[in-house]
Amino acid sequence: MWKYYALLSAFFAALTAIFAKIGVKDINSDLATAIRTAVILCITWGIVLFGSHAGEIRDIPRHSWLFLILSGAATGLSWLFYFKALQSGNVSRVAPIDKLSVVITIVLSFLFLKEEVSLRVVIGALLITSGSIVMLLK
Repeated sequence: MWKYYALLSAFFAALTAIFAKIGVKDINSDLATAIRTAVILCITWGIVLFGSHAGEIRDIPRHSWLFLILSGAATGLSWLFYFKALQSGNVSRVAPIDKLSVVITIVLSFLFLKEEVSLRVVIGALLITSGSIVMLLK
């Protein structure tokens, strides 16, 4: 099932890039990011509240809070820089370069989470890196 969720994530990430490029055209990219974040906040809290999961907040361990907060900070910074890049760059070049995050994630998951890295994963990461480098060149 995770593969379907990952494909849906990729599809909506693609829509995000297109919609964001159009939306950020005539406004400050930080303001655009704040508007986007407010929409996400409403949607996700709506899901939590309607799914009756709000009561579970008190059961979240401190360790989880710390890493969820760090993840949120990293996400916010990622979005701020992504919107700034979209504002001045072509979405067809910005989005593939942004996907270098996949390669960085693979390296960090190996180093910090001790996940196995197969030859297939290494080849895939090298192909993503090569594609991103091509996009960086004029």
